[in-house]
Amino acid sequence: MSALIACRPAPILAIVMSQPPNQSTLSPQMLRRRVTALFVLSVVGYSGVKAMAEYFAGDDDVVASIGQGIGESLPTTDVPISVTMPSDGAPDVDPVETATPAATTPEDVAENTGPPSSSNKAKVYIVGDSDAGTFGPYLQRLVDGTEVAETALNYKVSSGLARPDFYNWPEELAQAIPEVDPDIVVATFGGNDSQGLSAFQDELQFVVGDPLDNEVEWTEEYSKRAGDVMDLLLEDGRTVIWVGIPNDDNPDVTAKLAIQDQAAKAAAEARPDVIFIDTWARFSGRDGNWAEFVIDPRDGEGKDVRADDGFHLNVNGAEILALDIAQAIRDDLRARGANI
Repeated sequence: MSALIACRPAPILAIVMSQPPNQSTLSPQMLRRRVTALFVLSVVGYSGVKAMAEYFAGDDDVVASIGQGIGESLPTTDVPISVTMPSDGAPDVDPVETATPAATTPEDVAENTGPPSSSNKAKVYIVGDSDAGTFGPYLQRLVDGTEVAETALNYKVSSGLARPDFYNWPEELAQAIPEVDPDIVVATFGGNDSQGLSAFQDELQFVVGDPLDNEVEWTEEYSKRAGDVMDLLLEDGRTVIWVGIPNDDNPDVTAKLAIQDQAAKAAAEARPDVIFIDTWARFSGRDGNWAEFVIDPRDGEGKDVRADDGFHLNVNGAEILALDIAQAIRDDLRARGANI
């Protein structure tokens, strides 16, 4: 089943000041990395809170900092790391299991005929695999905190576009989109897709095999699948923000992921109305390869952003990615006339 999560609006400052981090059990290696983080937290905490408050308020310096330090690969030793939310676990959110997503907007909400406002909120729908479940809750807090938009989150662990026999996202979205009726859709797929591509009609069939052995055919088929989903989401003038995937610390895995990421990017580039978030570049080093530490734009500090598996993002990384997505959402809301 997929998980559908909706957050109530709350001011950004209130969120930052009142939401404690999720404390998960750390490995000895990860614990050592965070000793320094906890020591300096009191020093840099104010700057992080200030950046969060100014983010949607329109501080151009803060927004500009999002593009600074992208791809910074810092040494793994002797690095002063300040961790705002030091945890490698999932965000502190209790997902609600549901077979199909339900509309999250009350029936008596007036028809959207003007700029987004507190009485005419834009709807942002976040969908995808476990990555959506990682950055999604924090993105919801940011967006709901504007008080001119409301969000819903629908994700399915281990899903994607490669195996509709496991979970059929096109079918799910064809049903969910009319029900939710979003203005903006944030979608992320791919972390589970660097494998053979299947189709399922009367029985399971593999259309294309391993991406490394069948790169041309695989790229063509996956670009079509991603493009078909993008076209579905773009209907009725919606804004689509497609979130790419990060690389992996295993070069063999990264080689497959790179093919998937490029295929999705090609589909997005063929559709000018799709905004592509380049997660790969954000979490790579200066040499373009895997990086464990990147710069947090909220305070300019280098932070560990990876989970122990070498692919997924920890809470730090998920929040940094959410900020990148939030910038795209903020720009779209402003283009719609929102006063934020």
